[in-house]
Amino acid sequence: MISLESQKTHINQLIKRCKSNDSNAQMQVYKSYYKAMYNSAFRILKDEFEAEDLMQEAFLTAFTKLHTFKGEVTFGAWLKRIVINKSLTQLKKNNRYDEVKMEVIPNYETEEITNIDYSSLEAKKVLSTINNLKDNYRIVLTLNLIEGYDYEEIAQILNYSNENVRTTISRAKKKLKQVLLVNTNKTQVYGR
Repeated sequence: MISLESQKTHINQLIKRCKSNDSNAQMQVYKSYYKAMYNSAFRILKDEFEAEDLMQEAFLTAFTKLHTFKGEVTFGAWLKRIVINKSLTQLKKNNRYDEVKMEVIPNYETEEITNIDYSSLEAKKVLSTINNLKDNYRIVLTLNLIEGYDYEEIAQILNYSNENVRTTISRAKKKLKQVLLVNTNKTQVYGR
């Protein structure tokens, strides 16, 4: 099995070769990162063809702007940021995503929801439920829970205030919990 350190060294060598327009190295980088980056784009866009097109565009951008990659973060993290930014831009172009509106939530909605037996939840069910939330909730949960960005990074990516991000993520998690609870109760009542 290849060690993490040797894998990192290999990628760094490939990136060096890519900077001198080595097409074989570019293809190897593409093959190494394609699937993960496609999944990130698809989770935001929810369209296979758009995600595929966006991937081509993101890799082109990455290879043409490779001179700006300073190695402060891993290449994968740098590339993922390009993919996510392009995905969000595409979503806005499609008019399917508006900026999060701050709304007043009545007190009764903010009370704690009945507990869910998380051990009985399947990852596919949770991902499917996230996918069916409204776009602003789906996007912040995807960036936070799946892509692993913290509140500050999400605020930068979406150009929101930290407070807006915290509020939106909190509301999105509550909504996710509500939907999962309803679905869990239906399953228990009606059987599988």
